[in-house]
Amino acid sequence: MMTKRFLFLLLLAGWQQATAQSLFMPRNIRQAYEKQTRNESGAPGPRYWQNKANYDIQVKFEPATNLVSGSETIVYTNNSPDTLRFLNFKLFANLFQHGAVRNMVVTAEDLHKGVAVKNFKVNGKARNVPTTTGTNMPVNVDDLAPGQQAQISLDFSYVLNENTHIRTGSVDTGAYFIAYFFPRIAVYDDINGWDMVPYNGVTEFYNDFSDFRVAVTVPGNYQVWATGDLKNGQEVYTDTYLQRIARAEKSNEVIDIIDSTDIRKGNISPRNATNTWRFEASNVVDFAFATSNHYYWKAASVEVDPATKRRTRVDVVFNPAHLDYFEVIDYAKTTVDKMSHRFPKWPFPYPHITVFDGLDQMEYPMMVNDNPVPSKAGAIELTDHEIFHTMFPFYMGTNETIYAWMDEGWATIGEWLISPMIDSAIVDSYGMPNYNAIAGRSQDLPIMTPSNQLTDAYMTNSYPKPALGYLYVKDMLGDSLFLKALHHYIRTWNGKHPQPYDFFNCMNTGSGKNLNWFWKSWFFDDGYPDLAIEKVIRNGQRCEVTVLSKGTKPVPVDVTVLFDDQTTLQLHRSIECWEKGNKTVTLSFTSPKKISKIILGSTWVADVNPSDNVKEF
Repeated sequence: MMTKRFLFLLLLAGWQQATAQSLFMPRNIRQAYEKQTRNESGAPGPRYWQNKANYDIQVKFEPATNLVSGSETIVYTNNSPDTLRFLNFKLFANLFQHGAVRNMVVTAEDLHKGVAVKNFKVNGKARNVPTTTGTNMPVNVDDLAPGQQAQISLDFSYVLNENTHIRTGSVDTGAYFIAYFFPRIAVYDDINGWDMVPYNGVTEFYNDFSDFRVAVTVPGNYQVWATGDLKNGQEVYTDTYLQRIARAEKSNEVIDIIDSTDIRKGNISPRNATNTWRFEASNVVDFAFATSNHYYWKAASVEVDPATKRRTRVDVVFNPAHLDYFEVIDYAKTTVDKMSHRFPKWPFPYPHITVFDGLDQMEYPMMVNDNPVPSKAGAIELTDHEIFHTMFPFYMGTNETIYAWMDEGWATIGEWLISPMIDSAIVDSYGMPNYNAIAGRSQDLPIMTPSNQLTDAYMTNSYPKPALGYLYVKDMLGDSLFLKALHHYIRTWNGKHPQPYDFFNCMNTGSGKNLNWFWKSWFFDDGYPDLAIEKVIRNGQRCEVTVLSKGTKPVPVDVTVLFDDQTTLQLHRSIECWEKGNKTVTLSFTSPKKISKIILGSTWVADVNPSDNVKEF
């Protein structure tokens, strides 16, 4: 009887522990697990699916009028188990439409009537499209059964914004970054069905992996850079420039592909009234392009995969009046190298990346639109942050609209770690003052709050808070185990659509540790981090420093001991020291030296009240 009772109590204790560490899951996400499209191991379930579209787009841009016009043919495959009775199209350029709801300011001069969609056909049959205000355009179609395809063709046009540059638009006279220009089919997934969340300006995007063939027509004295591979280089570049591009693709050294002499001579592209640039990209979530008639172009390449010797070409295209951009090629090249070999230590997934001198701080597949900045540190931090987005969200396909932290948090930790690899003088604390200021206040909400429910916590929940969560787990697991777990997540979900529980579960499975106690505290729960030095006991040469957790969120413990002879001693405990729910932790050391001061905290240890973090002697 005693043995049976003991076993019962042991099982009960195990069940209670598992229950205490379970993560709340909303009903719409739970049903995906019940339908076996997701698995609690973190892997896609045996019935996982996602839909696919192939886009064949012809687009023309006219700088004289800012008119963007084109046509497209979409082949859409319904891989879901559901019969689709309508298709939802995203018209992101309608952010600038008269009457559209938006949470960013647009000048009156940039408002337009909306994207004009004409000659809309489904499987060759003409369809009326509804009058649309905003960025969602649902169109009724004949039932599209599971496994069936539909072919959609249409024409589109709108006027590109000139004065209000929100991720896309005119940069200067003769330079333009053009994104979100074509009508696309929204994501239909196993969690929410159709993505009907409108694009209002602040929150970002959620797109399906698609194949693109895009022909971009611009005036003959313009060059084009874009997502995907240029397929007709011999038609749009003269031989000199083709040779320079080929050299850059094999060279560690920076090649000047276009400089002041080239601009002056004007023999870069054939002297036609217009030229058409043809690009192809497979299995990417978006397509964007940039064009200019006066930008310089520097390029080099980096070996990103030592096993295959594959290289990625890095392009920086810029206005020579912006002096910081002459060095951006080095920052961009080093970022691609460090991403491939240091963090996240995953071969850069695309054949090229272009940093374009624009008026924003925004990422796109194989493209970056970055404004010039006055300081070296600022240029480094901006460059590596935006390039890091290549992995998250583009390689990983996350939902930026609802879970901004699943990409911005990674770009933030990437910035924190890679910036000092480029310049060791940098201590990048991006977002830390913001979080320390808001933590524990009424505006501070859990990270799991959907990002489209815009609050004062949007910035901190998207950038520093999740980055700290990743950093703290990295510190606790150690680099090797952390990267093993992260690589398990990347390998499992790249090219798909992971949501938060897939990430949490993959990290648990990949590390072999149940980290739910931390995921729950840091990502789901209210609360704030606040450490204090409770007491210091000196007994001969032995010293004990007791740290009190006055707050409710676990953070690492960093203690710096300053001695009278100006030397220091660093003591550290990872977040693991709080796993059992204890409120204090004691750090001990032995030294014959006289202590002058003990300081608690460091750059990336959040703390709402640092006033009790110093003990003077």
